Amino acid sequence: MAKEPVRVLVTGAAGQIGYALVPMIARGVMLGADQPVILNMLDIPPAAEALNGVKMELVDAAFPLLKGVVATTDAVEACTGVNVAVMVGGFPRKEGMERKDVMSKNVSIYKSQASALEQHAAPNCKVLVVANPANTNALILKEFAPSIPAKNITCLTRLDHNRALGQISEKLNVQVSDVKNVIIWGNHSSTQYPDVNHATVMTPSGEKPVRELVKDDAWLNGEFITTVQQRGAAIIKARKLSSALSAASAACDHIRDWVLGTPEGTWVSMGVYSDGSYNAPAGVIYSFPVTCKNGEWTIVQGLAIDEFSRKKLDLTGVELTEEKELAYSCLS
Repeated sequence: MAKEPVRVLVTGAAGQIGYALVPMIARGVMLGADQPVILNMLDIPPAAEALNGVKMELVDAAFPLLKGVVATTDAVEACTGVNVAVMVGGFPRKEGMERKDVMSKNVSIYKSQASALEQHAAPNCKVLVVANPANTNALILKEFAPSIPAKNITCLTRLDHNRALGQISEKLNVQVSDVKNVIIWGNHSSTQYPDVNHATVMTPSGEKPVRELVKDDAWLNGEFITTVQQRGAAIIKARKLSSALSAASAACDHIRDWVLGTPEGTWVSMGVYSDGSYNAPAGVIYSFPVTCKNGEWTIVQGLAIDEFSRKKLDLTGVELTEEKELAYSCLS
């Protein structure tokens, strides 16, 4: 029997990431090749015409799984009945702007979108925040949508996770699909900690630890980390535009694994509401290694954390706590 369509919200849908993301969703990349979807696309009034152009293209692509398209500048209309919400829209930092100015703009955006989701989304709606500062935007959304379970509000660190997989794959000249269980800890910012201490590579003679194969701790503790941390800036320098294709792909990966489950023995990185695991600050959205089953994520417990890693986990935790305080000061 044909499945009921899933209604997916994409905010900032006329933007770069949105333009890359909506065809992936319509093609079944996010929710599976047998899952029909209805797309609810939201953007700001100045982008209304461009948004309508995206809708025209979705119609023109004749995607078999796409059962309907809503293109609107009205948050209530966009949020009504959605099962999955991908929050790509936000206020980007512009030259000369202080962090507090950017935070203030995003706090007001996420506060109003939270109330629209709170009142109009489907029960058990799953939310993924992509727009930066993603962790703190997600936290604000959680605060102002109290009826959405905290476990249903997440932020995107899968892009960083995939970047880390890509760097190891390039370094070892192996297929990226043979590398697994890297971890992104903490904030989706330049303080994030890409950790390979538990990562493995499938070789002809079985799974081997990444550290054992790379045989270069200086690279793994230095250049590898900074490359992943600063990859977004490197792409802006090369493209003169921020990473869109890879961000859209990572958003699909995040939702797909969350809804359909992670493979046995594999974990992924997701920004989730912290319960204080691994001595991370509780009450912030922090990236952890997680496994997913039956639409629920679970933090992987019991991983050994060495002294080098401990400092990195603490550093990114401090930044998240400071961001939280800054965001809350914008509310007063």
